[in-house]
Amino acid sequence: MKLDKIDKKILIILQRNAKITNSKLSKEIGLSPAPTLERVRKLESNGIISGYHAKLDKSKLGLGVSTFVMVSLKVHNKKNLLSFLDKIKDLENIVECHHITGSADFILKVVAENIESYQDLMLEKINEIDVADSFQSLVILSTFKDNKVIPI
Repeated sequence: MKLDKIDKKILIILQRNAKITNSKLSKEIGLSPAPTLERVRKLESNGIISGYHAKLDKSKLGLGVSTFVMVSLKVHNKKNLLSFLDKIKDLENIVECHHITGSADFILKVVAENIESYQDLMLEKINEIDVADSFQSLVILSTFKDNKVIPI
């Protein structure tokens, strides 16, 4: 799907405020409500808009510790890769998993209530993954930029 200026403007606005009404969105992009809604639905049906999400405050939910965990597999092959992914898929504290290049095979973003619950997760779940060789934890001390808006 080829995006024009109006489509791009819609995407930028929706990334910043997914709860905007169609009426307000139409005013901001300079179209009437019907064609605005039609454009949004087209962006959704083409998979460019894949969902709408609420941004939550982790600290207010009692999730005071966030870390990145770099994981290296014992042997980097398809079988081990799929086994690792299968073992982490249901661990809800792992909120992101990226297959990467460099000194590790994966980088995970993990959230936990506190250091003790993070340690329990690492010792009882993540460290027990048999295809994993090593782990390196990087505790996030502060976050200065957490921009979920993709440049278009």
